[in-house]
Amino acid sequence: MKRNIVIAAVTAAALIGGGTATALATTGDDQGSARQAATTQLSNDDARDGRDDDGDRDDDAEKTVSADVTASEAIASALKHTSGTVVSAELDDEDDSGKVVWKVDVLSGDNTWHSVSVDPANGKVLGAHTDDEDDTAQVRAALKGSSVTAEEAAKAAAGKGVVTSVDLDEDGKDKSWEAETRTSAGAEKDWKIDLTSGKVTADRSDAQDDDADDADDQD
Repeated sequence: MKRNIVIAAVTAAALIGGGTATALATTGDDQGSARQAATTQLSNDDARDGRDDDGDRDDDAEKTVSADVTASEAIASALKHTSGTVVSAELDDEDDSGKVVWKVDVLSGDNTWHSVSVDPANGKVLGAHTDDEDDTAQVRAALKGSSVTAEEAAKAAAGKGVVTSVDLDEDGKDKSWEAETRTSAGAEKDWKIDLTSGKVTADRSDAQDDDADDADDQD
């Protein structure tokens, strides 16, 4: 489930200096291996080959970000600011500004949805606002009895590459966390993380969709 969020207004904070914050740098677990200082390529579907529909270079295809703050750290930072249950976290463009941030969706105990923006360079919360979502009951039902949080799912998927998103898939029979990773070369892969065991497996349905798209392109 990729959450479509209508952003109202995010209160931006001025960032002074280029140092990396240490509050999230050491967590006492295996985050040393999960931390990726490598540059991660961000692109949309139309820009995967680096060109737009007119054949010109697409600036979005060249947009990069240094993933100093991992997905799990961004989630932890968001939860310190806004308590609740994280349902998704995605490394994405800030609205209209071109700045890349972590966008973390938090469902609070009173069933209010919050969208929290986290700086990927230092883990600071840049702003937060409430959102209207119509699938709260469905999300609660999917998470009932689960023992793996979004933060833990992100840590599990980090062994497969730089995690650029983690999201709850509450549709269908096999509910799970979904994560997208990128290699240092920019290759994307999608994974499913079991809600109770934390086991990471390749997202076969996504691979099948890619094969179908490739076949259509060749026709």
